[in-house]
Amino acid sequence: MRVTEFTNPRMAYAFVDYMATQGITLHIEQQENYVVLLKDEQKIDDVQAALQQFIRDPSHPRYLAASWQSGRAGTRLGYPKAEIWRNIKDRAGPLTLSVMAIVVVTYLLLMFVGQQPIFYWLSWPANSQQGFEIWRWVSHIFLHFSLLQIVFNLMWWWYLGGAIEKRLGSGKLFVITVISALLSGWMQAKFSGIWFGGLSGVVYALMGYSWLRGERDPESGIYLERGLIVFALLWLVVGYYGVFGNPMSNMAYIVGLVIGLVMAFVDSQNQLKRHK
Repeated sequence: MRVTEFTNPRMAYAFVDYMATQGITLHIEQQENYVVLLKDEQKIDDVQAALQQFIRDPSHPRYLAASWQSGRAGTRLGYPKAEIWRNIKDRAGPLTLSVMAIVVVTYLLLMFVGQQPIFYWLSWPANSQQGFEIWRWVSHIFLHFSLLQIVFNLMWWWYLGGAIEKRLGSGKLFVITVISALLSGWMQAKFSGIWFGGLSGVVYALMGYSWLRGERDPESGIYLERGLIVFALLWLVVGYYGVFGNPMSNMAYIVGLVIGLVMAFVDSQNQLKRHK
């Protein structure tokens, strides 16, 4: 029975090695990709459950330990540092990677060209005339003003956005991104004016979406650990009190979180109706 397939041999063998430690034997057949096969069909439910856990966090130490146990960790199918970029691409789709690239390039331009010209073209609309420049309603998400901000946002964007794009498609990630960027930016502009930027609102939308979708529809493969959503809320509180120097864009955070929760509720509700 065909279980799944991987483009990356490291991921394929890591999963197969881990299942071997669980007493389940899988085989790999190299075709265009690396196809994982199961001989004992009675164990398919256990394999599918383990696969969902693996997809959520393929770099977990338990899989490296399994490869060491099998003697494969030291080979080219192990976890060499040279494959870091491949590991990043394996979790992310084209939209995830494109946004990451634009954010990094924009940050470099802000540093070397100066904030004023870049901000002039990408900021939230300052007047009714700029309101007709449609890109401004979302382009503010590419603006980041500190290393801490860009690292935090890109880490979560890759971790959550990549999973959503891989499991639900680029269209779903695009819709979440645009809606959360638009509404969180609008609310933030009401409270702080147009001098703001960052993926924060979108990231919190992805957090809310991933957590609630995982709670209500675990078969979707979208999931955020409860401990991480608690961390996200604590980060919001810390930012509210200005622990990092300047108050964070809390309205964007809150609005983004609410949007993500609402969209996850609607999507999971529709999915549950289809199964009835």
